[in-house]
Amino acid sequence: MLSINGKPVGDYLDYRFKLSDKSVRLEFEDEKGEIIRFRYSSENPGDLGLTFEEDKILICRNKCIFCFVHQQPKGMRRALFVRDDDYRLSFTHGNFISLSNLTEADTKRIIKQRLSPLYISVHTTDDILRKIIFGNPKLRPIMPQLRNFVGHGIKFHTQIVVCPGVNDGHYLERTINNLFDLFPGVLTVGIVPVGLTRYRERLPHIKPFNQKGAESMLDYIQKRQKEFCMKSGCRFVFAADEFYILAKREFPTLSEYEEMAQFENGIGMMRSLLTDFNRKKRFLTGLTSNRRMAVLTGESAYVTLGVNIIKFLKENTNINIDVRAVENDFWGRSVTVSGLLTSRDILRKLKGIRKHYDLALLPPNCLNQDKMFLDDISLEELKRKAGMEVKIGKYSFADTLKEALS
Repeated sequence: MLSINGKPVGDYLDYRFKLSDKSVRLEFEDEKGEIIRFRYSSENPGDLGLTFEEDKILICRNKCIFCFVHQQPKGMRRALFVRDDDYRLSFTHGNFISLSNLTEADTKRIIKQRLSPLYISVHTTDDILRKIIFGNPKLRPIMPQLRNFVGHGIKFHTQIVVCPGVNDGHYLERTINNLFDLFPGVLTVGIVPVGLTRYRERLPHIKPFNQKGAESMLDYIQKRQKEFCMKSGCRFVFAADEFYILAKREFPTLSEYEEMAQFENGIGMMRSLLTDFNRKKRFLTGLTSNRRMAVLTGESAYVTLGVNIIKFLKENTNINIDVRAVENDFWGRSVTVSGLLTSRDILRKLKGIRKHYDLALLPPNCLNQDKMFLDDISLEELKRKAGMEVKIGKYSFADTLKEALS
């Protein structure tokens, strides 16, 4: 493809944007070098059935002190070492970016094509500290970039990965205030605790959050939410599920997460799971099964599932079911989320319990879209090695259970 309406096409997103014109002239060059032209007129042309090569991903130039890519061993699948910082993926998939990759042409394109909302990793608005956190002395100030975009109608969801003793305290206060100054251009702020693996030999020392720190963070966020509700009618700032788990506190109600704008960032996932189960659990009452089932999950969700779901099933059904936590020996015990479970840790758990259960249900987010685990083992290979039946659950636990019993 050479052009649409006389203008070159940079990538698939650019193609979709240019295809939105009512009258479209497409120009191609075939294998012999001959020019072929088509004209298309429609209110909704779709994608015309064309297939494109994958666009080259814009790679991150930063060296963040908590970058997950730098916290993993050699030999992992290649995709895990790709540090994308691509504004196109931010717009289409909600990936968080730093804005450090943007050229002047990129900025103009975002504004012209209205690529909004974007998802931005801010971490701090203090320019000196931000350069340290991102490991990039050439990092441009973040606030002028955000003001420029907001002034042109571009909106953002933002995140702050909080490192105790680094960007918390007055730095966090200032960052949240600076971002709220741009509301409603800045739509939300997600507060996420730093994630640390055991592979940090040559990386800066960072303290993880403990229960007391999580409690203090939730108290602070709740206070700010009340303040923002009074000023704007929305809570604006939201805490990741991990804080509630660490603090051993109840999750907010579903309505308190408002639009669930940062669901994929681990904000509201557990409440969504519990709400879905509570709405459907009356259809599970009285279910009977002779199969012994084990629900495997990460350590962070273990108590929540046991108290809120498994307990109900044991008391109101005739299903033999337990929840079992999978300790993360691969990344380190400080990593407790089910989305970072590897096949080798899951297999270790399965080998220890398979004499007691007929079926194991795995969390859906421990697999990639290609049905591969993080350590490059396929679901089919894990099933062959498990020595028992294994199924992947759905994001609705009630639906998972119905399918397992069918």
